[in-house]
Amino acid sequence: MSSYPVDISIKPEVEAFFDEATNTISYVVKDPSSNACAIIDSVMDIDYAAGRITYEHADKMIAFVEENGLQLEWIIETHVHADHLSAAPYIQNKLGGKVGIGDKIMVVQETFGKVFNEGTEFQRDGSQFDALFKDGDTYQIGNLQAFTMYTPGHTPACMVHVMGDAAFAGDTLFMPDGGSARADFPGGDAGELYDSIMKVLSLPDETRLFMCHDYGPNGREIMWETTVGDEKRDNIHVGSGKTKEEFVKFRTERDAQLAMPKLIIPSLQVNMRAGEIPRDDDGDPVIKVPVNKL
Repeated sequence: MSSYPVDISIKPEVEAFFDEATNTISYVVKDPSSNACAIIDSVMDIDYAAGRITYEHADKMIAFVEENGLQLEWIIETHVHADHLSAAPYIQNKLGGKVGIGDKIMVVQETFGKVFNEGTEFQRDGSQFDALFKDGDTYQIGNLQAFTMYTPGHTPACMVHVMGDAAFAGDTLFMPDGGSARADFPGGDAGELYDSIMKVLSLPDETRLFMCHDYGPNGREIMWETTVGDEKRDNIHVGSGKTKEEFVKFRTERDAQLAMPKLIIPSLQVNMRAGEIPRDDDGDPVIKVPVNKL
């Protein structure tokens, strides 16, 4: 059983927002006993070829919060995403709230600060975020207590956020027929990912799990909610007692066949800055393209 402070009797209200361009699911999570809410893994729209940023996806979430009279208290990033850009600053400017991420963001900033040849003005101490979480930290969304689980493997800064009977898995897990995320990014590790998944699966079987991504394997409709019990039984990569050795062998071989995510270059530069777009010496927003470094 989990050693974390789980209370599955508390059932927060969860509204999902699917972004078709990046196969990302963002969430508004409401405290069932107040109007307080959190937003998890928001998306900023980008036309990479045109170098154009827009906010249609974020605006839908903002409209939902406003139309339902909710008070945004937290904007949570489960990790430094490599496949979509965060809209955290845009949402914070409209609705307030604190932006939080795992404290290992500093490892990611150090690693990719070198990849993107960032100067000394780029702070590598996580100070771009309002809160840096450690394993087991708790925070409040109204009367709802949330807690963090450190789940490295996909990236060094991955965390699962648990709120009552709902856990937001980031990229630590996919739906049972999707398996798990890759572990070959800098700082990733398949063995660590297996251990992290086992930690998540130590939560009560009834715990609802909400995915950050879904790709509709075998042509099925997009889905994003499952349970710990379903994952333990049916997950194609770790379910039904698959061993760590089996998982590491499969994950390593599979990852060697995968191409880089299409938006990894802009995503990492923006997301390690808490959603802010980097700027050149004239103050204009700009994305660098490092050559042969990823």
